[in-house]
Amino acid sequence: TLHKELLTRRGYTRSPFKAEHMRRRFLTQPVPDSVPPSGYIVRSLGDESELPARSWLSWKVFHPDEPDEKYQGWEWYKNVQRIPLYNRELDIVAVAPDGELAAFCTVWVDDVTQTAVFEPVGTHPAHQKRGLGKAVMNEGLRRAQQLGATLATVSSYSAGAHALYESMGFAEFDLLEPWIREW
Repeated sequence: TLHKELLTRRGYTRSPFKAEHMRRRFLTQPVPDSVPPSGYIVRSLGDESELPARSWLSWKVFHPDEPDEKYQGWEWYKNVQRIPLYNRELDIVAVAPDGELAAFCTVWVDDVTQTAVFEPVGTHPAHQKRGLGKAVMNEGLRRAQQLGATLATVSSYSAGAHALYESMGFAEFDLLEPWIREW
């Protein structure tokens, strides 16, 4: 409250951009068992032939109301895989009974800081409310623990994401609210 009052007195206003909840959980906490719904499989992302499907899934998760014509292709995902901390074993997907990718999470583990960052995480709108986000994240938490990570972080911006991450033990967070001042 004090910070908000100070910013307001100095001519700042709360930006229309969403606040970021930078969440954390220690990996000394047990990782709950999470079984995907019947027919779904949780596994690592496949080879390059699966990149178009993974890219399309990301598009549908983060642009659910955009027309499909705005989708710009999958080649960008090759750049993600070139990042030094990228590990295909930590690029986790949930596969639907029909073989389509339904959910994902990419985990970035830094062995120096022993930190695992979950970014991005998403479930296709047609597959939401089935526990798939929890299933892929729990698999990511287990794999991060096996690699020696002691802390996991994830950011959330929506009520649904807040609820998912809190239910998984990411209860502590720092709140980042954007404020602006017009000159």
